Amino acid sequence: MKQNQSSQSALGVALFRAIESQKPEARRICYDPCARAFVPTISYVLVKLIVDSGLYERMGPGAVGFITVRERYIDDYLKTGLTEGLDQVVLLGAGFDTRAYRIPGIEKTRVFEVDYPATQEVKRKRLKKVVDPLPGYVTFVPVDFNSQLLGERMQSCGYSEQAKTLFIWQGVTYFLEAKGVDSTLDFIAHHAGPGSSVIFDYIYNEIFQDPNNSYGKTLKRVAKLSGEEYVFGIDRGQVEPFLTRRDFRNVNNMTLEQLKQRYFTGPNAGRTVPADIAIVSAVVNKGKD
Repeated sequence: MKQNQSSQSALGVALFRAIESQKPEARRICYDPCARAFVPTISYVLVKLIVDSGLYERMGPGAVGFITVRERYIDDYLKTGLTEGLDQVVLLGAGFDTRAYRIPGIEKTRVFEVDYPATQEVKRKRLKKVVDPLPGYVTFVPVDFNSQLLGERMQSCGYSEQAKTLFIWQGVTYFLEAKGVDSTLDFIAHHAGPGSSVIFDYIYNEIFQDPNNSYGKTLKRVAKLSGEEYVFGIDRGQVEPFLTRRDFRNVNNMTLEQLKQRYFTGPNAGRTVPADIAIVSAVVNKGKD
């Protein structure tokens, strides 16, 4: 992504959340009443027509299903964390995520939205259409994960290393270099209070190794449009040792097929997801649960 350009992938994800949110309650997987504020009307109308016609599913099988089920699962994970007690929520690469403004109980925590300055600038302007004034419990932290140290940026913005914190890292890891992923995980593992955890989605490395992988081909097409290249993955079946070596425990890996079985029921039973992405959560390896 260009340094002074707002994230196009964040815009695309908000667009699909907005389309999903307009469905009747019994048919929608996720609900984000704020998403529509980020999306130009012409884009919303055109893409909705393509999605409703089934054409988008044929162009990118499972892509819409992935976005909606990821949103729902991480929403549910956050809600559970709030009921069990959280002091801080850190949205890493927040994009146009609106959890800070729509999840009940999150206002009792301190929320840090971490992202590129250009994306944050656009977000704050558009967010004011639906949330004005912006709540005092939210702090915006501008950072470039590949070139700046997360710890330095967080500490300068009031982050507490002793607090129980949930780090939500949605739709980010695959755009980072390996050193950017490692430095972020190192900060989480060693600069968060006992009971803190992280949840993130990741691509299987096999996508990059197999030139005939259908989802890999889809991602290459998307990258050409967004200017955001997919570069990082974790070997299939290896995320637990990957995180254990980085001082995490209680690793819980959820494949999209598992999430499909959990959420795509009733009128949504026919919806699809790609096979080469998963969502994992883990607890920092210090203190007690």
